[in-house]
Amino acid sequence: MHIDGAQVRFTSLALRDLLRIANRMRTDQIEGPDWIVSERYDVSAKLPEGARRDQVPEMLLNLLTERFQIVSHRTTKEFPVLALVVAKSGLKVKQSAPEEGDGTAPASTNIAASGGPAGVSVSFGRGAYYTFSNGKFEAKHLTMGQIADSLSRYEPETVLDMTEQPGYYDFVLQLSPEDYQGMLIRAAISAGVSLPPQVQRMVEMSNGDSLGAALETVGLKLERRRAPLEVVIVEKANKVPSAN
Repeated sequence: MHIDGAQVRFTSLALRDLLRIANRMRTDQIEGPDWIVSERYDVSAKLPEGARRDQVPEMLLNLLTERFQIVSHRTTKEFPVLALVVAKSGLKVKQSAPEEGDGTAPASTNIAASGGPAGVSVSFGRGAYYTFSNGKFEAKHLTMGQIADSLSRYEPETVLDMTEQPGYYDFVLQLSPEDYQGMLIRAAISAGVSLPPQVQRMVEMSNGDSLGAALETVGLKLERRRAPLEVVIVEKANKVPSAN
């Protein structure tokens, strides 16, 4: 994935993944026929001059709806979730220094993401990024909401920010080899990647203990709860999108 001030490019993503990005949801909040997970698509589109980052999802949703002739509806379902909260010991990391351009001005459009067996790297622009590689999760200049959303990609449940902590943070979470591998495999399965059974079984070896311990070192923890989340149900869509 690459988004800058001029264009949007997605390579080899399933329609469910594209709809997840467009609706700002997790993949398990997008339901529909099986092919929206198995079929892969490339999307390349120019952005209007002056487009802001927060406008991209809506523009992507309009594009997908038009090209795939999507008919869908929204509903609400209760899901098990993981609440990101401040531990009893208190937050142990300070807010990171403001990056140039921070403030009330709309965020510029500059996002890039890549991933594979060696790990994942996501840049949000203006010095904000996270990497998930070499056995650790490293956050740089991220809000607690961004941290929760990023961790959601590697956990079986949606992670919701309930810290009520403003600002931006830097920290590193060191994980055990088993938890690191399990989280990467879980993210691949969620994205619709076909993996052999012996690889999928490696998820069972991951109990998340090292993630919990790592979060405690920075004064955070994950609590299991239930919460209503919005769901998009795709009723009908064309498998072959219309041409430009």
